[in-house]
Amino acid sequence: MSMQTTLRSHTCGQLRATNVDEVVTLCGWVSSRRDHGQLIFIDLRDRYGLTQCVFDPETSPEAHKAAEQARGEWTLRVTGSIRHRPEGTVNPKMPTGEVEMLVTDLQVLSQSLTPPFEISSDTDAGEDIRLKYRYLDLRRPVMQRAITTRSKLVKAIRDFYDREGFIDVETPFLTKSTPEGARDYLVPSRVNVGQFFALPQSPQLFKQILMIAGYDRYYQIVRCMRDEDLRADRQPEFTQLDVEMGFVTAEDVISTTERMIAEVMEKVLGVEVSLPIPRMTYREAMDRYGHDAPDTRYEMFIEDLTDLAGRCDFRVFRQTAESGGQVRGINVKGGASLSRKDLDELTAFVAQFGAKGLAWVKVEAEALSGPIVKFFPAEQQQEIRHKFDAAAGDILLFVADKPSVVAKSLGQLRMTLARRLKMIPEGKFNFTWVVDFPMFEYDEESKRYVAIHHPFTAARDEDLDRLESDPLGVCAKAYDIVLNGVELGGGSIRIHRSDVQQRVFKLLGIDEAEARTKFGFLLDALSYGAPPHGGIALGMDRFVMLVLGLSSIRDTIAFPKTQKAQCLMTEAPGFVDEKQLAELHIRLSSEAQLVVQEQKENKPLKNVPQG
Repeated sequence: MSMQTTLRSHTCGQLRATNVDEVVTLCGWVSSRRDHGQLIFIDLRDRYGLTQCVFDPETSPEAHKAAEQARGEWTLRVTGSIRHRPEGTVNPKMPTGEVEMLVTDLQVLSQSLTPPFEISSDTDAGEDIRLKYRYLDLRRPVMQRAITTRSKLVKAIRDFYDREGFIDVETPFLTKSTPEGARDYLVPSRVNVGQFFALPQSPQLFKQILMIAGYDRYYQIVRCMRDEDLRADRQPEFTQLDVEMGFVTAEDVISTTERMIAEVMEKVLGVEVSLPIPRMTYREAMDRYGHDAPDTRYEMFIEDLTDLAGRCDFRVFRQTAESGGQVRGINVKGGASLSRKDLDELTAFVAQFGAKGLAWVKVEAEALSGPIVKFFPAEQQQEIRHKFDAAAGDILLFVADKPSVVAKSLGQLRMTLARRLKMIPEGKFNFTWVVDFPMFEYDEESKRYVAIHHPFTAARDEDLDRLESDPLGVCAKAYDIVLNGVELGGGSIRIHRSDVQQRVFKLLGIDEAEARTKFGFLLDALSYGAPPHGGIALGMDRFVMLVLGLSSIRDTIAFPKTQKAQCLMTEAPGFVDEKQLAELHIRLSSEAQLVVQEQKENKPLKNVPQG
């Protein structure tokens, strides 16, 4: 592909030995400048790479004089001839490392202030300063790799679905608020006084309408918005791949999705994904991994010791088992080296998930050791060793509590120990389907059933008769795709009958009037020949983060928000004047006016980089 334009003939990452003796023109930024007396060397950078440019006063005094003035991040246009680098100066780490440009002409396109941080992949600048000067941060090679990989990944996805006969349909950004789950971002309507649009949390209802309308293969790479508390893998606005299919079963959606994943991984990363992708039930994931998004790159499975606990002399274990709780544990291979201080820290760690303590046993060649070993006779110790496949040098960690606390505590403990003890293999991509999720859970705070996925998910056919009599025993036709212990996406077969949808609404405490107000258009549409349909949504930001091994989705988004939902570069959100508010028929409360006034008065001056 030619990158030639009026201003340049090549990019800074394009030149090779085959270009020797050619006269070329490059444009880019000064990555580094080295003055070796007579000769000046400038590494010129663009998003394609680096080219070493040599300025010799005997070749071009004018270009050499201009190079003496150039500084980091100045934007230059240089023309010269390509030659082999002298013997001993070839740089095999650079694609352009065999050649250099002997510059005959230099034009300064623009100068730069001294950047507030070094433009390099391994900068030690804090995230706040990087986000404030995002235009500089995006020049760093590591960020360029993330953004270009994202572009390639999106293209590979589009190519797959286009070839499979899917059509790309845009759905509205100004929609109706349906306050279920996360908070909506609200947009006041100027022409409909007192009414509000909501920014979409997903295109869920619209894509179901498209299935009813007969567009049986839909996809969209779409922005979604949720006004929720943020973490490293959350943003107020995010991008997802949204897919829906008509006249399908769960098997059809799953097989299509995993074929897409395999093709994208091979095209973008050169990684082969074996198909079919392994599956496990929700119950198996919780029992063995303590998490519904299991990381299968390492073992350290959770084992159940409740039966033995009910027969032992350790009162905490026995009473937990007798009261309907669980006693479960993990074997940390080679973990006997953990100190007492380490174990105290791990005890405090599981406490944040509700665990009242962490029992431990170290495994020696002939026996077990630790403060609770005395409560277990020799035959029970052997039973424990066999249960956990324990060998000398291992340590067994136990939690005794109600099932939900045990699962969460051990699941989180398993993950943090794997990271700490470097048990996770690098460069490995383990995809897993998790299926047969419970359809509902009971919310003690609101004293009602809530949908685990969303209220439009269909129950398994064999469970439909038990919808009202045993809701907690009903499993959904739902499926999540997990990559390396992170939920990459999820979906389900949808309810396509109006009477079944109304039964689910009733179970969730949504009466007929509320259902009609919130979802009347969907209930009406379901009454006009809705086909069986289902789909899935995958988080694009997470996908890029996981395949590149990054720790935050903010490093996969060109212009992300902070954990306080702010854009430090543009200083959004910002204040608006009273005229704008009046046009929208909005008046700030007295408390809000006070906050606004204080912030305006105390707001620091915008930082300006020093030259």
